[in-house]
Amino acid sequence: MDLNLKGRTALVCGASQGLGLASAIELSLLGANIILVSRSEEKLQTAILQLDSSSHQQHQYMVADFSNPDEVKKMIDDYLKQNNCIHILINNTGGPSSGEIINAETAAFEKAFQMHVICNQILMQAVVDGMKKEKFGRIINIISLSVKQPIAGLGVSNTIRGAVASWAKTLANELGQFGITVNNVLPGYTETERLDYLLGQSSSRKNISLNEEKQIVAETIPAKRLGQPNEFGAAVAFLASPAAAYINGINLPVDGGRLGCL
Repeated sequence: MDLNLKGRTALVCGASQGLGLASAIELSLLGANIILVSRSEEKLQTAILQLDSSSHQQHQYMVADFSNPDEVKKMIDDYLKQNNCIHILINNTGGPSSGEIINAETAAFEKAFQMHVICNQILMQAVVDGMKKEKFGRIINIISLSVKQPIAGLGVSNTIRGAVASWAKTLANELGQFGITVNNVLPGYTETERLDYLLGQSSSRKNISLNEEKQIVAETIPAKRLGQPNEFGAAVAFLASPAAAYINGINLPVDGGRLGCL
């Protein structure tokens, strides 16, 4: 099985922590050069030290705030003026705040749409010509199980994640002929800061501890445990590899079997 990513460059968004960083680490273990992107330079400086460099990879980071699409566009344009193409694009941005959709402000939808759909579009358009020239490209979106089964209390997120999924499927149909695949990876309950935030709110409402809430959640998963970030990152890295060249336009749950539908 060809998992070798030596000589390939991966741009990983939301990569200072959580699933983004886990994906970047696994990609580096396959030999890829990594560009970490986040709005926190301090966290990026720590995150980059966790990347594997045993194949003499060259890693770097760039700072951008995805609530400002113009800033994202300037970041990627400035990089490509000075560097070769990006072979792997990992779209990953922190999810919107929780809450029922009936109470959501329209501004919340607009902000989320910009951060996810618009910034994804900007990055894709910037890197796709280079991918076509190389006849190799991977666009992988870290989104949510909600694209298959809406999650209660995440109204804005459910809506926007679904938009990203449809964007990706449309793009997969257009780019498949060029050796470029576009896939979505759907995390289940995985031990990250984002999960602690969401379950922390739930545990507060129930007046129980975060650990107690995690155990309750774990019992709803066939695996009877929460996922680990590296397990999720391994799925992303596989989809980025040459071995996954004929996997295109899919939603891949990485959830321990939690999803209640096929």
